[in-house]
Amino acid sequence: MYAPNKQDQLLLNNNNDVNNFLGEQPSVEVSKEFMMSPNKLYLEASLDKKLYHHGENIAVNVHIANNSNRTVKKIKVSVRQFADICLFSTAQYKCTVAETESEEGCPIGPGFTLSKVFTLTPLLANNKDKWGLALDGQLKHEDTNLASSTLVADMSQRENLGIIVQYKVKVKLCLGALGGDLVAELPFILMHPKPEEEILPPATPSRRVSEDVRSDVPVDANLIQLEEENHDDDIIFEDFARLRLKGGETDA
Repeated sequence: MYAPNKQDQLLLNNNNDVNNFLGEQPSVEVSKEFMMSPNKLYLEASLDKKLYHHGENIAVNVHIANNSNRTVKKIKVSVRQFADICLFSTAQYKCTVAETESEEGCPIGPGFTLSKVFTLTPLLANNKDKWGLALDGQLKHEDTNLASSTLVADMSQRENLGIIVQYKVKVKLCLGALGGDLVAELPFILMHPKPEEEILPPATPSRRVSEDVRSDVPVDANLIQLEEENHDDDIIFEDFARLRLKGGETDA
C-alpha cells in the first residue's frame, strides 16, 4: 500500500506544527499479576525522545523488576507502523518495520531485575517485500522511504486526510506458554527533518564618493563636459562685421 502524492502534501503541511505534538519524553509502566504469586511483574520502558527522523536510531530503555513467581525467558522489541484508511471504508494495516529480541540477562527469575537499552532503526530497505506498508511517494522513486507520521490536531477531521500513519515501539516480555506475555507500547513521531531555509548573501552596499574625493572637486567646476568651442563660428561673425563696416562707409 502506497500513500498517494496528495497525502504526502498533507504530511508536509502538518509538519510545520510538529512542536505542538512533541510533549514529554515517551515512557510507560505496566505490570502483571499471577495467580498464587505474592507480587507482580513490572515493566518500565521509555524512549530518549519523541521525534525521530528517517534513518535515525531509536534507543529503547527497558527496566524489568520481577517480583512474581514467574520467569521472563525472552525480551522482544519492535517498531510497528499503523496505517488507518479513512476513505470510503475504514481499515487498519499493521506492519512491523524493525525488530530485535534478546535472551541476554535471561531468564529473569523471581526477585531479579534487569536494565537494558535496545537500538532499532526502521528503514524501507529492510521492508520492501512486506505487504500493507505505507510509503512516502511512489516506489519507483529512489528516495522513497517509510511514510512519515500524520499529525492530526482534530480527530473529527481525520476523514479528510485519507491515510493516517502512526508509529509505536512495542516491548514484549515472553514468559512461556503458561505465563503469557507482558506488553508495553510507546508512540513516537517519525518524519523528515525540517528543510533548512535558504540563506541569501548580504546586499552589496551602494558605492558612494568619499568625502576626501568630493572635497577635491572645485565648487564652480563645470561637471558637464561641453565640446570644444568651434573657431569656425568666430570667423563667420568676423566676416559679417567687416561687411557691415564696409556698407556703412559706402553710405557715407
